[in-house]
Amino acid sequence: MGFLVGLIITMGCMFGGFAALGGHLIVLWQPWEFVIIMGSSLGTFVVANPTKVIMDTGKALGQAVMDKGPKHRDFLDILGLLHALMRELRSKPRNEVEAHVDNPAESKIFTAFPKVLANKEMTTFICDYCRLFIIGNVRTFEIEALMDEEIAAIRYDRLKPYHALTSVGDGLPALGIVAAVLGVIKAMGALDQSPELLGGLIGAAMVGTFAGIFVSYGIVTPLAFKVKVARSKECHLYVIVKQTLLAFMNGAMPQVAVEHGRKSIPAYERPSIDEVENETLSGGAAEAA
Repeated sequence: MGFLVGLIITMGCMFGGFAALGGHLIVLWQPWEFVIIMGSSLGTFVVANPTKVIMDTGKALGQAVMDKGPKHRDFLDILGLLHALMRELRSKPRNEVEAHVDNPAESKIFTAFPKVLANKEMTTFICDYCRLFIIGNVRTFEIEALMDEEIAAIRYDRLKPYHALTSVGDGLPALGIVAAVLGVIKAMGALDQSPELLGGLIGAAMVGTFAGIFVSYGIVTPLAFKVKVARSKECHLYVIVKQTLLAFMNGAMPQVAVEHGRKSIPAYERPSIDEVENETLSGGAAEAA
């Protein structure tokens, strides 16, 4: 919604200002200039990126426009699941807990938090490090280094659509100039025509420069930034898991370890300590028991 509102404001002010200055909006309607610019951008995007990144970019755009990044409930679910798992690890033999991480789809703990279970990458991340803890003889600093490496790899993959869109946005002004040059070439072929016709051809060519710059800085670059924000928030869920499990591996009680994870959440999104306590003690943890 925010993206659409911002786009309406931007285009309304731009076209409204142009019309208020006495410009004719119909002059800006040059469909073949847009075909040259957008078609060339799409082609270079396809050339520069593998199929997986192209498909993931479409998914990332949908997430950004619809604002589908992690919400307050998602943070509580992660903390609730981790608390339930750590409580099991602390109170029961490790071979009993192993069944939860070996087959999370049938685990009462994981099924109590279906949104986390639906995230296959996150579920695998949690299970892998719980399994290492169950095996034993692991040193916390080694686990932390391994987590950092894996989170960095996840972040790299998740931000590929952002980098792909940024590259397209950076190239759009130049492609606008290409469209303008092609329009000027066409105008040069009509030098023997009337000034009115020649002026219209040159004006149409200039629309290419305008369109390339506007689409770059007014649409693609803001979209790329929204993709980065949404995907970075997704990646931060892994940091929450990391801080919580490391605190537990260092000997913290489950409720204290969850607080380590809660404190790693950005302040403007962070659930209160009372919310987390209610979630872990009387919410998901109770369901999982």
